[in-house]
Amino acid sequence: MKQLILAEKPSVAKDLSKVLGAQQKHKNYYEGPKVIVTWALGHLLGLKMPEDLKKEWQTWQMETLPMIPHNLGIKPLPKTGHQLKAIKQLANRNDVSEVVIATDAGREGELVARWILEYVHFSKPVKRLWISSQTDKAIKEGFRNLKPAKQYDDLYQSALARAKADWLVGLNVTRALTVKYQDSLSAGRVQTPTLALVRKQEKQIEQFRPQTYFTIQLEAQNQKTTMRQKNPYSFKDRDKVEAFVKELSKKNGKVTDIQEKIKVEPAPLPYDLTEIQREANQRYNFSAKKTLSLVQSLYEIHKIVTYPRTDSKYLTADMKATMKERLQAVSDFSPEVKTYLKNGAVVKQTKVFQDSKVTDHHALLPTEKAARYEKLDNDEQKIYQMIVQRFIGLFAAPHKTQQTKATVAFGEEVFVFQQSQIIEAGWKKTEEGQKPIVKWQVGQSVAPNFSITKELTSPPKPLTEGTLLGLMEKHSLGTPATRAEIIEKLIKSELMERTASGLQVSQKGKQLLELVNPSLVTPELTEKWERDLEAIAKGRKSANTFIKEIEQETKRLVTEVKKSEQKYQDFSVTSKKCPDCGQNLREKNTRDGKIYVCTNQECSYRRRKDPKLSNHRCSQCHKKMEIIEGKNGAFFKCKFCSITEKIPDKKERKQKMTKHEERRLMKKYSQADEPEESPLAQALKAALENK
Repeated sequence: MKQLILAEKPSVAKDLSKVLGAQQKHKNYYEGPKVIVTWALGHLLGLKMPEDLKKEWQTWQMETLPMIPHNLGIKPLPKTGHQLKAIKQLANRNDVSEVVIATDAGREGELVARWILEYVHFSKPVKRLWISSQTDKAIKEGFRNLKPAKQYDDLYQSALARAKADWLVGLNVTRALTVKYQDSLSAGRVQTPTLALVRKQEKQIEQFRPQTYFTIQLEAQNQKTTMRQKNPYSFKDRDKVEAFVKELSKKNGKVTDIQEKIKVEPAPLPYDLTEIQREANQRYNFSAKKTLSLVQSLYEIHKIVTYPRTDSKYLTADMKATMKERLQAVSDFSPEVKTYLKNGAVVKQTKVFQDSKVTDHHALLPTEKAARYEKLDNDEQKIYQMIVQRFIGLFAAPHKTQQTKATVAFGEEVFVFQQSQIIEAGWKKTEEGQKPIVKWQVGQSVAPNFSITKELTSPPKPLTEGTLLGLMEKHSLGTPATRAEIIEKLIKSELMERTASGLQVSQKGKQLLELVNPSLVTPELTEKWERDLEAIAKGRKSANTFIKEIEQETKRLVTEVKKSEQKYQDFSVTSKKCPDCGQNLREKNTRDGKIYVCTNQECSYRRRKDPKLSNHRCSQCHKKMEIIEGKNGAFFKCKFCSITEKIPDKKERKQKMTKHEERRLMKKYSQADEPEESPLAQALKAALENK
């Protein structure tokens, strides 16, 4: 009899099959003497949508809200049928005695597998592989210690509760807002507070008023420092600050205190997904989605980094044995790597090994496979170099500096001179041109060499994707795997925009934040949900109790939308009229640019805002014509003459000869060095006659 092992991705299944001796490769699985290894493609199934459950829910109308189904049920996601069918066939084989769930060790990984087993009606024993790394040693150890799947039932209930809660709140509130205000208004317990974080920063910028203030500097021993104040903006009047400095200059200052210490700065830990997305946004202006895509490519296609969707910066203790091989794989990255290898590849940053701080996955690392840089594009190289640089830092000595603080007092006013001298560069590159340390002595007299500088307060900066990701992480909004998707969804739904300076909430987004219930605007709801879901996962709270609470919350939220007297203005509606039905046109963003669509839901008119000109010429003015999408299909239109023409189908276009083609054939016919009766001459002549 054989074990059927269900991995989450094909790449993981391949790794498992190598360790477990499943050498026979098939289209949907690997097979060996004792095991069959197959895979999901992430989620293969999802909760049924309202239209799948009740006929009256197929139409978006206020009367049917809130939608509270007794049993949600699951259905296959698009383009997953082939893999589901293969898994079902494998599960029903007579020689399969049990299933081993080997999906990601976490809440969503549990949900992926349990839904598949439910869908294929698997009734044989189920076990769970629970490992945090994909090393051969970890896989073998994990299979020696398989657990009954029942031990993870609470984790599955937590995942299922999260999915149902998002369904109840997200779909009901979105439908209620969309129906009431007759525009697509998407809301949810994660995306709405994320949007609110961007808006909160915008309000601070809008309310900001620049203020002029003055600072006082003291120069001594070729060093300059600013006077310490409880309120650094307290000097706002030039005359007053000058009078203050005049009084301060009447006597010398004295060095009252000297503090010296050695500052030891260890190398930063490896990246988790959120941090590399933040830093790539800061360095290269990459979006969160782009960075995730690049890391995913390095992981899946090039196989030179570990699993990217991680929220941990730590490694498990069993990974110590793999560090030298990983270091060898990046030996050409920088000269110091060879030194680290000569010294035995000793990890100096030992606190990176903490099993308790590795959740679903360990930190991002290079694999034991050396990169082929000629196969990486420029952006992939940038991300790979970031990951490798962090990894190499684990083998480097700490950065050590001598920090000196000298406090100079003029009566009650204090000036602090700070200086730093590198003792050991360690993981940081050697800094050139260091200034010599200035020697201070307690009791030393300091002349009143003051200067006054005029300053202007700076406004807060708009949130970038990097800073927004940091706030999302702080407030537990989404997971490392979903945060990029949440940002993209907000932009796609026209609630938020990317600008040159950062992220910006659209007029539609600003109104949405005023229309939705306040509890959906703040992160507190999500933080409470996460606490409840964690309690469910640990068996301290019933999933049914949680869902009952969410159902009551959903009813309250929908009722508030129904009773709301808030007004909504669709800023995307223009004064332009639809040529088909006369209604106003709405401006809409698409992947191909801005388009106009008719506000009349029964009218199908749509056209590009700035339509690309076709090569088809107007018969009257001979200008290039636009392609317009009308109620009865596409057509050519001349914006100069207003003449419209039907767009010929492929067959008609093939039959119709353009002037250019005709001239080309005439030239070819006239230049053909062939007798009149030759096949070539006859063919050219026939083409001209039948054009």
